[in-house]
Amino acid sequence: MGNWDKIYAVERMQNYIKVHVNEFIQLEDIVKESGYSKRHAMRIFRDLLGKTPLEYVRAIQLTESAKVLLKKSENVLDTALDFGYDTHEGFTRAFSNEFGLTPKKYQHKKPPIKYFVQYPISHYYSYLNNKENDNMKQEKLTKICTVTIIKRPKRKLMLMRAKKAVDYWSFCEEKGCDWEGLFNSIECKMDNVAIMKLPENLIVAGTTYCAAGIEIPHDYSGKVIDDCEIIDLEECDMMFFQSETFENDSDFWTAIDEVNKAIRTYNPKQYGYRFALDLAPQFNYGASKEIGAKQAIPVQKI
Repeated sequence: MGNWDKIYAVERMQNYIKVHVNEFIQLEDIVKESGYSKRHAMRIFRDLLGKTPLEYVRAIQLTESAKVLLKKSENVLDTALDFGYDTHEGFTRAFSNEFGLTPKKYQHKKPPIKYFVQYPISHYYSYLNNKENDNMKQEKLTKICTVTIIKRPKRKLMLMRAKKAVDYWSFCEEKGCDWEGLFNSIECKMDNVAIMKLPENLIVAGTTYCAAGIEIPHDYSGKVIDDCEIIDLEECDMMFFQSETFENDSDFWTAIDEVNKAIRTYNPKQYGYRFALDLAPQFNYGASKEIGAKQAIPVQKI
C-alpha cells in the first residue's frame, strides 16, 4: 500500500482546490493544506496525480469553461474572463492545448472532448485496500437504498469495450482515465457514463463483459469517440438502485457496498418484476457525495 499520510495530504490539497477553484488560487495556499514543505508537497502531488497543483487547477477551470460554452451561447471573451484569463488569445491558446480545438470551434461543433475528472486519490487506494481485505468480516450495512423503475425508450449505446478488464479500476488500467470525461462531454447523453456488465449477446470475441459507455437518443448522429462503437438498445424497464448521499469521501466504498448489497438481496418478484439481464447491460454509475452510489439493472414484468 501507499503511504497514507501522503495520500491524505494530496487529498487535502485536492479538496482545497475543489472548494476554491472559482477563486484566484495561489500555489502557497494549496501546498499549505498538505502540512509538508512546498517542495515536498508539489512532488507528492505530481507523483500521485500526474500534474502539478497549478496544472490540476488549470485542467479543472478549462473543463468548467467548456461546459459553459457547451450549454450557453456565451461570448468566448466573457468566458475567458470568468475563468481567470485576461485575453481571448490566452484563453484560446490554453483551451486548444488542453482539448485540441479552439473554444469557438468547440462551441459550434460540440464534439466529445477530454473533460478533466477529479478523482479523490484515496478512492483508488481504498479500492486496493478493500481487495486485500475482501475476506474480512464486513460491517453490517443499515442505510437506506432507494429503488426506482424507469422506462427507457429505444435508444443507442455508445460503448468502449475491454479486452481484459472486469471492473472500473482494471478498465482504467487498461484504457487510461480519459474515457470518463470524454463520454460525459456528450451533451445529449441520457445519464452519466457508466461501467457496464454486458449481457452475453452483446459480448464480441476477444473482449470481456466489461465496457464503459452512455445511452444516447436513437437519432444520434454526432461523432463517435475513438475506440468506441454504437449499437441499438430496445425499449425496456430499468430498475435503479441508489444509496443515500454521504458527506465524507471515506464513505465512498460504503455507499457502493450498500447498493451492491441491495441488488443481491432485493426480490423484484414481490412487485411483479424479474431481473432480465439479457435485455440490456447492467449500468454502474459509481458514487459521489452529491448523489450517492447508483446502479441500474434491466427488468421485465412477469
